[in-house]
Amino acid sequence: MMMNRRFKKKWNYVTLLLLAMAIISCVPTRTLLIDIPLPAQQELPSSIQSLTLVSQAINDNYTNVSADSLQSLFYKKNFNLDTVVYDFQMADTTLKALGELLFESGRYDYVIPEDRFSASSATLGMTNEMPWEKVSWFCETFQTDALLSLDHFKTKVITRYKNKTYFNPFQGGFYSAATASMKIYYEALFRVYEPIEKKVLLRQFISDTLYWEDQDVSTSNLFKRFTSVKDALSETGIVAALELSEKIAARWRPERRKYFTAGKVLFREANQLAEQGEWQTAISKWKEIAENSGSKIRKSKALLNMALGYEMLGDLDRAVYWALESYKTMYRPLTYEYLEILKKRKTELKNTK
Repeated sequence: MMMNRRFKKKWNYVTLLLLAMAIISCVPTRTLLIDIPLPAQQELPSSIQSLTLVSQAINDNYTNVSADSLQSLFYKKNFNLDTVVYDFQMADTTLKALGELLFESGRYDYVIPEDRFSASSATLGMTNEMPWEKVSWFCETFQTDALLSLDHFKTKVITRYKNKTYFNPFQGGFYSAATASMKIYYEALFRVYEPIEKKVLLRQFISDTLYWEDQDVSTSNLFKRFTSVKDALSETGIVAALELSEKIAARWRPERRKYFTAGKVLFREANQLAEQGEWQTAISKWKEIAENSGSKIRKSKALLNMALGYEMLGDLDRAVYWALESYKTMYRPLTYEYLEILKKRKTELKNTK
C-alpha cells in the first residue's frame, strides 16, 4: 500500500508539471514574419551606394529576332540544333533584372541609361576593360558612385527532339511519346568600375547550364507548352542576374518569430507600437512592465518581447541578454527555442566576417 501511495503521488506531480507546461505553452502569442539579411559573399565597399548599369557585351553578332522567328529556326532543324545565340533581349533582361535585384536588397540604388549598350574592343574573345574617361562620364552624368558593366555574355543553345517507345507493364503494351529537351550554357563577365580611384572593384565570371525537358504522346501538345527558345534565353539572363546579385548584395531569408500578446493596458499599448514598427518605444514599455510587475509570468513575457524588439533593431547581443533574463525568470519552450534561433544567427554573422 505504501508503495502504491508513493507511486500515486509521483504520478500526480508529473501530471501537474505537464499541465503547467501545457498552460505556459498555450499563452496567447502572435507570429511575426520577418526577413533575415544574409551578407553578400563579395560585398562592395560601403562607399558604393549607387550604380550605373551598362553593357559592353553587345557587338555585331547580337540580334533581336522575334520569339516566333527564332523558334522557326529551330523547327526547321527538327528541333535538333547546337548553336551559339546572341540575343539582344536576353542581355537587356539581364541588366533590368539585376537592377531590380540590387535595389530590392536594400543595399544599392541604380540607374540604367537609355543608351546602355556599347561595343568595345576584345582580346582573345573577352571584352577589354572600359576606358576610365567613359566610366567617369557615366558616373558623373547619372550621379552614381560606380559603374557595373556586363562586359561579356555568350550563350550556347542545344535542342533535341525524338520519339521514344515505352513499354507499359500495367496495360501490357507499348506506346510512343515525343520528347523534347533544351539546355543553354551561358558565361558572363561582370566588372564594377570605381571612377575616383580608377579601380576595378570586381571582376566576376559566371557560368552555368540550364535544362528544360518534357514529353507528350502528341508532338503538337508538347510544343504548345514547351518553353520557347526566346523565353529560355530571357530566363537565362535572369539567372545570371541572380547569380551576381547574390554575390554583391544581401539576400533575404524569411523567418517567423513569436511574441506574447495577452496582458494589461500597457502591454497592449506596447504590442500596438511593435505592430507599427516603433520597436524602441515598445521596448521602453515592455521594460517598464518587467521592472514593475510582481508576476513572474508577466515579467518573463515582457522580457522576451524586449529581446525580439532588440533583434528587430539589429542588436543581437541585447536580444540574447534579455532572452536569457526571460529564461531565468520563467522557463518556457518558446524562450528556449528563441535563444537557439539567436545563437544560430550570431554564428552565421560570425562566419561571414
